[in-house]
Amino acid sequence: MLVGASGGAATGGALEVACRFAKLFGVHLEALHVRTDIAELALGGGAEGLAAPSVNAPWLETIRANDTARAAKVKADFITAAGHHGLEIVSRAEPGAPGASWREEVGDAPAVVSQRARFFDLTVLGRSDRIVGKAYTDTIEETLMGSGRPVLIAPGHPAAQFGQNIAVFWNGSDQAVRAVVAALPFLRRARTTCVIVIGDVHQKSAEPLREYLLLHGIITTIRGAVGGMVGAPGVHILSMANEEGADLLVMGGYGHTPWREMLLGGTTHDIVKMNMLPVIIAH
Repeated sequence: MLVGASGGAATGGALEVACRFAKLFGVHLEALHVRTDIAELALGGGAEGLAAPSVNAPWLETIRANDTARAAKVKADFITAAGHHGLEIVSRAEPGAPGASWREEVGDAPAVVSQRARFFDLTVLGRSDRIVGKAYTDTIEETLMGSGRPVLIAPGHPAAQFGQNIAVFWNGSDQAVRAVVAALPFLRRARTTCVIVIGDVHQKSAEPLREYLLLHGIITTIRGAVGGMVGAPGVHILSMANEEGADLLVMGGYGHTPWREMLLGGTTHDIVKMNMLPVIIAH
């Protein structure tokens, strides 16, 4: 597993969720912190027609100092969280040996995280407060679109227990299929699994899903909402999940055009911005 450790307000929740699941599944967890590219920042800091400022300019030194302090703090927070969950800090991952490791890179965070996430089965990212009023968040969207891997979006303040009662939002899409497959390890360990279906058109496709999950030893119930619904679809889905006692949601990442809202627009955005429970999303 990979966890994005930006050092922002969402990092604590992401670290807690990632460490808890890494311990549960006995897998290796890598925390990735992306530092500011000071040299790139310096090159872009000059006014048009003027030379770029020196890399030793006072304001750049202040940024460098703050960047170093942020990296040190989030690394300490990661080590503390890993230790709390009994994860040994190691220099690198070893086959069949669970543990936790720290990695720092320099560059554009969305691009760096997306590229690194390609080589992990699941990436945990925090849901930042900054995206509440926006239709997307760069790192989440970039990782979903560019890595080909599922993402677990962690709430800022995770509940004491999660992953015991899982809700799957099912609409028969390719993305929903990928999300279910990615979530199989979680579904196998859950006490209950509920498939939420909205609208008549998806009711029939929920039965083959139930049969598929049963072959994996997963017993499900199907909760359907037939016909129209009042309010935003995402809010309606969360309400149904809450009524079922869900503490983890599984869904496909999709939405509407323009492309910037493809993943975190519409229903998906409604669910992400509520920040109520962990959400496994696949594109």
